[in-house]
Amino acid sequence: MDFDFSPLLDSWRFLLSGLGLTLLLSVTAVACSFVLGLAVALGRLYGPAWLRIPLVFYIDSMRAIPVFVVLVWIYFSVPILSGHSFAPFWAALIGITLHVAAYVAEVIRAGIGSIRKGQFQAGLAIGMSRPQIVREILLPQAIVRMLPAFGSIISVTIKDTAIAAVIAVPELMRQAETLAGETYRPIEIFSTIMVVYFVIIFPVTRLIDRFYTRVAHLGRS
Repeated sequence: MDFDFSPLLDSWRFLLSGLGLTLLLSVTAVACSFVLGLAVALGRLYGPAWLRIPLVFYIDSMRAIPVFVVLVWIYFSVPILSGHSFAPFWAALIGITLHVAAYVAEVIRAGIGSIRKGQFQAGLAIGMSRPQIVREILLPQAIVRMLPAFGSIISVTIKDTAIAAVIAVPELMRQAETLAGETYRPIEIFSTIMVVYFVIIFPVTRLIDRFYTRVAHLGRS
């Protein structure tokens, strides 16, 4: 079997545009997921009792539904129900954010819960408010402990952006599918795309792991 990578060379700008959108979607989704996940985790831990029920339902629902289904539902069903349609990029961003934030919330909840309760009580004893204790005592230690899990979440989020191809987001996977259909060179194109994803994700996970080994002592208590 002959391999021909000339379609990739001829269409590198086309694929590069998809790569740029993949990176943009990944960075934005990670940032939004961490903000939302933090809010959900803190609301579940320290919010009023009535708020915990819907937050637990949200977390368990997102973890029970595939991200593919979430994206398709937001893109096709929300416009019918609300009369407001989303551009493919925004539908993908909302869907990935809602899905990943549920996992982030559980990681943060577990990280904060791993801190000894005596530290919270000590903070109260010296006159600190609950927000101050969370912000200045619990979160700094918990974040260090959560770094390995956060590394996994970031890599999964980047990979999940490929699912956005199903709702016509012109990210890297969508562009690769289009090019493969036009050139009939799926092996060369998809093998290259697989390598590109590896080159993006592998350094991210390794850098987070190396950083964790240097700061792990800060999370011990």
